[in-house]
Amino acid sequence: MSDILAGIRVVELAAWTFVPAAGAVLADWGADVIKVEHPETGDPQRGLINSGIVAGGDSVNHFIEQPNRGKRSVGIDTSSPEGLEVLMRLIETADVFITNLLPDSRRRMGVDVDAVRARNPRIIYARGHGYGTKGEQSERGGYDLAAYWSRGGIADALVSFDGGYPPVQRPAFGDVYAGFAIASGVVGALFKRERTGETSVVDVSLLNSAIWQLGPDVVGAGVIGGDIPKYDLAEMPNPVANMYRTRDGRFLAFVLLQSDRFWADFCTRIGRTDLIDDERYANAGARFQNRAACTVELRSTFESEDLAHWEKAFEGFDGVWDVLRTAHELHSDAQVQANGYLPRTTDANGNEFALAASPVQFDEVPVEVTRAPGHGEHTDAILTDIGYTEEELINLKVSSAIL
Repeated sequence: MSDILAGIRVVELAAWTFVPAAGAVLADWGADVIKVEHPETGDPQRGLINSGIVAGGDSVNHFIEQPNRGKRSVGIDTSSPEGLEVLMRLIETADVFITNLLPDSRRRMGVDVDAVRARNPRIIYARGHGYGTKGEQSERGGYDLAAYWSRGGIADALVSFDGGYPPVQRPAFGDVYAGFAIASGVVGALFKRERTGETSVVDVSLLNSAIWQLGPDVVGAGVIGGDIPKYDLAEMPNPVANMYRTRDGRFLAFVLLQSDRFWADFCTRIGRTDLIDDERYANAGARFQNRAACTVELRSTFESEDLAHWEKAFEGFDGVWDVLRTAHELHSDAQVQANGYLPRTTDANGNEFALAASPVQFDEVPVEVTRAPGHGEHTDAILTDIGYTEEELINLKVSSAIL
């Protein structure tokens, strides 16, 4: 996969996960992604692992490794005139510039679209933001818990039918999805430039990403003129498109949308052949009318045996079903391993661990990943490559313009 974007250089002026995740995908596909970090503080996410907010272990900062693998890091103080000039000289060599700086920050720093294009007219300029480029909140910052999970309707969609607090978003849940959208937009813009010679500004917001993710609900709500109904698992319209708890506290998910086609085999596998011709459940219409009672019967049956029993019972079943797995279980999942979805790498301290592959494979070749860079690890090499002399680098370091 490393040859898809071979020869493409990306300069990333961004922090946290949203936009850096886009850089990680582009690096997976072979681009030379240069992460620009402040010489003193670096990406603030480098310190998040020590905050107590996220788990850490074996000195592996997975919150840096996952969205920054495969990149190079250069330490530049872009707020100083000397540092800004270094950045601009680097931008002159790039195909893509990606950032999550707010509009006011971009203008004050001199890295907005016009300023960057003045130094490199052919560059693709990609922006990740919270709420879009227009409207009263276009200059407002936004993390995914706010702009994606909350404002975008996803949290409300997952609130239980009987109310209560919404579920807590997992860390960076919207960031990684929206970051992949940025990477896709960048590739589209590169394709356009290749075909027409014209460059583009690529915009992805967390709010729009949520609307796209929740599209069936959002569109449906507009059509019916109200919110989409929420279903109680105890009264799902189709009892075999539902989830069931096992005796040992695990869960199975069944998605038998053509329920009549699978009903007899399903009942046979759970040892309830008595339900096949029961007039209350004999066809989809009857099961809908008696859905609560049918679900009670099925819950009682599934809760009578452990997960291992049901996994064996449904081996070879033609209907779609699966087990609710934990994040840790995915590391030993045979299907995950066979497809290379959790490639392994080793960090600078010799710790070996898995990273999540970006979800596109080309020619059935799994993603290969390398570790995230250390803070400013490649400053000298990158700047030497674009023409800075050793004396110039020393002077820039003395002035604290670079790391």
